[in-house]
Amino acid sequence: MADHPDYSRAYTLWRQASGEAWDLYARHAFVEGLKDGSLPKKAFLHYLVQDYVFLIHFSRAWALAVVKADSLEELKIASGTVNALVNFEMNLHVGICAEHGISEEQLFAAKEEFANLAYTRYVLDAGQHGDLADLLAALMPCVLGYGEIGERLGREAIEGTPYQPWIDTYAGEEFQAVCRDVGAMLDRAIAARLGEDFEASPRWDKLCERFTMATKLEAGFWDMGLAGAD
Repeated sequence: MADHPDYSRAYTLWRQASGEAWDLYARHAFVEGLKDGSLPKKAFLHYLVQDYVFLIHFSRAWALAVVKADSLEELKIASGTVNALVNFEMNLHVGICAEHGISEEQLFAAKEEFANLAYTRYVLDAGQHGDLADLLAALMPCVLGYGEIGERLGREAIEGTPYQPWIDTYAGEEFQAVCRDVGAMLDRAIAARLGEDFEASPRWDKLCERFTMATKLEAGFWDMGLAGAD
């Protein structure tokens, strides 16, 4: 059995190519703190506020995927993901923050930190200056990475962790189904642009580099969250 969900062949290859950067992201101290409940609440709330801002830009990046789509499947998955981000995932942040006295208006007006800005603009740049393959390589560490992290924490989290609602969101069947659908679209989109033998394409190494950089920026986002506890 694979040590991660089998969402996509391209994702698995990119994940392997990213080397130690992947574990630094997927098993970051922030993630492990969610699992065992040791993450300071202040760090978690700081992360949620910044992640709300992140999701605004991430939604715009997926809207670019609508523009870059060449097939009906790509169009449907990209537009459906925008809807899921804006109308569902962002609501998770709104609900949890409201319990701690942070309004949605405050979330929307939050000042964007440098780690957040660097990551979101990197993804948007990939979409603006490349094709759908470039954009997807920059998007997948977040979409499928959160699916993988959620699936693992859903199995490993200690009973009573205060972060169970967050874990349940990403471990739940609804988000996991999104990951499977996105993963299937990803493989077909990459094959349509690079050919079935992904790794033989002269573009492959560049796409691996994009995925790896986005993975490192994800780890930087967790670092930012932890710094919020100081």
